Amino acid sequence: MHPLIRTARTTGLFYLGLGIAGMLGFLTIRPMIFDAGDADVTLANLVANESLARVGVALELLVVLTQTLAAVWFYRLFRTVDSTAAGSIAAFGIVNAVVILGSAAMLATAVGVATGGTGGAAVGGTADTVQLLYLVSENLWGVGGLFFGLWLMPMGWCVLRSGWLPRPLGWILVAGGVGYLLMTFVGYLAPGAGIAADLLVVPATVGEFWIIGYLIIFGVRKRALTGTPQANAALAATAPA
Repeated sequence: MHPLIRTARTTGLFYLGLGIAGMLGFLTIRPMIFDAGDADVTLANLVANESLARVGVALELLVVLTQTLAAVWFYRLFRTVDSTAAGSIAAFGIVNAVVILGSAAMLATAVGVATGGTGGAAVGGTADTVQLLYLVSENLWGVGGLFFGLWLMPMGWCVLRSGWLPRPLGWILVAGGVGYLLMTFVGYLAPGAGIAADLLVVPATVGEFWIIGYLIIFGVRKRALTGTPQANAALAATAPA
């Protein structure tokens, strides 16, 4: 397999792992535990489903791991296209991973408090403490949307500059990044925006599914494998030492 295609497919697989871990952890398991309106319900759910809650922590750690690896591999894929943009993908992706790492620590602490693993109930009551930890975790995901948007924009730019993937995909990723940035601010400035805020992230969702599928199935377009200076530089950068 051509080294550039191998790098592209590895990048896509790491990104797929990020998407699966995020959907299972944040969108599936968290709502089964966390009740934003009732601290006692959250505590009861956590105690009754301790193993599930621990799986939720593990999935958040998997988000951190896969996003970090995807960030590094995106840099490896695109560094010969635009080193600044490729470095930005890596930097913003890793910062977002660190934010989610903080969320994972909050969830792990909540499990410990609820099950007595931290040595007893915290001041203010166990239910209130657990609820606060889950709220902080949720808001870490919320503010992390800022860096997730920032990671999509240079990704789209590299798609456009390289010509290795469909150009419409590049524009959708850039639009998705802008949408994520706006959604992050709208979420806190206008929390009742509802579906209007949700629509802002639609381009990002479309772009992410598209780039994951393209990278895994095709890798890059054939023009990336021809003897152009850019292709030769990419081959040299991705080939084993």
